[in-house]
Order: sequence, then structure tokens, then C-alpha cells
Amino acid sequence: MRHCAAVSPVGARNSVMIDPSALETLKALLVGFAFAGLLASAFELFTTQRADFRLLQAGGLAAVASVPVVVFSAPFLILRNTVRGRRIEGRPIPFVMVASMIASVWSIFCGRVVLDLLHVLGS
Repeated sequence: MRHCAAVSPVGARNSVMIDPSALETLKALLVGFAFAGLLASAFELFTTQRADFRLLQAGGLAAVASVPVVVFSAPFLILRNTVRGRRIEGRPIPFVMVASMIASVWSIFCGRVVLDLLHVLGS
């Protein structure tokens, strides 16, 4: 366990324990969201086409080739579509919360894959 120093409002120092698995999960979450945004933005830059789940509806080789892009950029796509839907369509807050939780869990899985891949490539 890692110790983190925390300062209480009175000024006394408290020691907070952070479980290593929680730290790894947080790292995977952040890397997953960052990689999803990077991949979606790079796709849009190089193809002048917006990254979206509709890429899978193209059919044929284009749909097969877009599967990795959609899978790894899905957390970004889900949040982008959710925020846009809330702003334009006025979707309810519980819907936004559930979509954010789904995107976060997906981001953890994608981030874990990216971190493991970087670990293998770095060895």
C-alpha cells in the first residue's frame, strides 16, 4: 500500500492508504480516456470523417477495418454523444450518468490493454 499525506483543515497531517490495485485502475481509466480521444481525433484528422459507431454500418472491408478504431475510441464516442444528446435533445441526467459509467468501465478495459501493450513493447 502507498501512503499519501493529506492535510486536514486544522493543519494536522493524516496518512491515507491507497491500494495499488486502485491506483492501477485509475491509471487504466485515465490512459483509456486519453487514448480514446487521441485515436478518435487522429481518425478525424486523417480521414476528414467523424469517428462514430456508424462506421460499422458501412459493410465490407471498411467496416472490418474500422472495428479497432471504434472499439478503442468508444469511451470518447459515448461521452461525446451523451453530452451532445443532453445539450441538444435534453436527455435526462440519469441517462447521462449511466452512459458515463459505461464509458468509464470501457475506458478501464481499453486502458488496461494499452498499458499492457506498452509494457510488452517496452520489455
